[in-house]
Amino acid sequence: MSAAEAVSDSAQLEEPTAQVRAMFGPAFSATEHFAQMLAEQGELRGLVGPRELPRLWSRHIVNSAAVVPFLPDHGRVADIGSGAGFPGIIVALLRPDLDVVLVESMERRTQWLEDVVAELGLDNVAIERARAEELRARYDAVTARAVANLTKLIRMTSPLLRPGASLLALKGARADAEVAEAKYVIKRARLEPAVVHEVVTPDEGITKVVQVRRPASR
Repeated sequence: MSAAEAVSDSAQLEEPTAQVRAMFGPAFSATEHFAQMLAEQGELRGLVGPRELPRLWSRHIVNSAAVVPFLPDHGRVADIGSGAGFPGIIVALLRPDLDVVLVESMERRTQWLEDVVAELGLDNVAIERARAEELRARYDAVTARAVANLTKLIRMTSPLLRPGASLLALKGARADAEVAEAKYVIKRARLEPAVVHEVVTPDEGITKVVQVRRPASR
């Protein structure tokens, strides 16, 4: 596909509703710019498939925003396996008061993330080309979307959680089943039992956010 054809395909993007615009508030303009970048370059750069472009807002952007109500009041957030920027870029746009670290192991994806950060002028974002298991820092929250099942995700991310910090994983229809399967892994990691939050979003209906918290220090 040529660049011109990719730009033409961007016309297929769903139009964000008034409710979505209100949901993003002051961040809407920058979020719309991000969506346009994905529409023009996402398929060419292997970030999103052609069938994803017409539902970019509802399936990816609005879905990613569902983690925002559960983020901490301040601190550092690590987004594991950021890929095209979900949910990390959306978190950074909606919560400019947080320091967001986008963690991605593939070079072509980190290059994309660097381009997005530069284009949008996101001064609250850092990019780490690494796997979660290679990180040595600890964070106030860890986010993840379409990275791994919850059992594997707990093993990958539990060492990254400070006392009081949470893993916030965006999950689909199997969220409750994954929580049940991960029960003993969560217990061995000395984390609190998982909570499944059902977030009602303007375009997506219900999005499930699985929260697993490390107890605060006593």
